[in-house]
Amino acid sequence: MYQALENFSKSWVFKRDDPKVDPQDLDNILFLTEQRAAQIWRDYISDEQIHPDHFTDRDWLKAETAQVASGKVHWEKVWDSQSSLLPETLLAHFSSWGDDTTVYFCCHNEVIFEVKWGVFQRTWKAFLFLDNGPVLVGKKKKQAVQFHSNGWANLLLR
Repeated sequence: MYQALENFSKSWVFKRDDPKVDPQDLDNILFLTEQRAAQIWRDYISDEQIHPDHFTDRDWLKAETAQVASGKVHWEKVWDSQSSLLPETLLAHFSSWGDDTTVYFCCHNEVIFEVKWGVFQRTWKAFLFLDNGPVLVGKKKKQAVQFHSNGWANLLLR
């Protein structure tokens, strides 16, 4: 179900000094095996596409009903700042999530991380070194967000 974080080719994003990920939080960032990642991807993201670059109108993320009104968030400005907090619009979108909510940070069908929402909130800057379209979804939750490398994110509802 999980594999060593060191097996991830870009595990350095979690081991940098800036942003610093506390060792206790690092222990709680779980890197899924490719088989488990593929299952989560099919269940939560897409059963047709394997990478965010390939999403089509048949994928729920592209559906008009999934788009949140005024759901564009400029995350990069906060990411570049001294603030460690997620942008307020993101926090508001996920306000019903408790710190113990299981979330999946889905880069593509073979690279997915499982983490608790509280840990993600403290380590989000490290995760967003992987900004090529990843989708953050909560287990059994309807809120989601897709981050883009242009510094923007789309708030979504599944």
